[in-house]
Amino acid sequence: MQDLASLLSIFADSAQREVAERFSLRCGIPFCKHDSWQQADTPYVMVYAESCVSLVQTGKGAPGPVSASFLGGKNVHRLKFGGGKGQLIAKAVGLKSGVIPHVLDCTAGLGRDAFVLASLGCRMTLLERSPVVAELLSSALDEARESELAEIVERMCLFNADAIDWLATYAGDAPDVIYLDPMYPHREKSSQVKKEMRLFHDLVGQDQDDAALLARALETARCRVVVKRPRKGSAIEGQTPSFQLQGKSCRYDIYTKASLSSLKAS
Repeated sequence: MQDLASLLSIFADSAQREVAERFSLRCGIPFCKHDSWQQADTPYVMVYAESCVSLVQTGKGAPGPVSASFLGGKNVHRLKFGGGKGQLIAKAVGLKSGVIPHVLDCTAGLGRDAFVLASLGCRMTLLERSPVVAELLSSALDEARESELAEIVERMCLFNADAIDWLATYAGDAPDVIYLDPMYPHREKSSQVKKEMRLFHDLVGQDQDDAALLARALETARCRVVVKRPRKGSAIEGQTPSFQLQGKSCRYDIYTKASLSSLKAS
């Protein structure tokens, strides 16, 4: 885990000060000493404003804020025009007529893939080990619960937890599908990397335990494990995927354990 106190500070408007202070104390992240986040002494600032929490990079020429908000932008477009159950991710988790699996997303990030699956009816359990990313996602879920997306996000349950540790002590019903999307290695051409990924690499770091996580997921999932990878990237070390689904920019490696055909739509 990165030294967050040296990289990140917190700025909050008066309405969000109490919420921000609780997070600051829990994670040891200092408050910005200035009247404006633009004057922060750290490379990144976590800004609490109204109902939205975002991360912003300081300095001249820095990109805009990053949040997990599901309102507007690509999320709404994907809801309207994404292709429904014909989307590659839906096929990867085995979602089809009469089959709606419970999916455990062990690397939730900003929740984009989990939101897509929840919009298609899946019950989603989300794990995110970075407290900063989990805070962004928690804020976005709270925001969406007060919108027309409430029905979708009610299917999404978030835990700020390390997936390997969480799975080791999990005593509930086995999830039908476990979904993994480990952090990709940082590409040298930083201009080609999305601002979210540049930020995550700085504040969160690269996943070094994806092989251990895959092994634990294979022990836990009832029917299959799905791993999202770069289209030309290598598979995670360990068991060979049962089959793969190729997309334009990514690939899904599917490890099957049992048939999903016994599942019924709820």
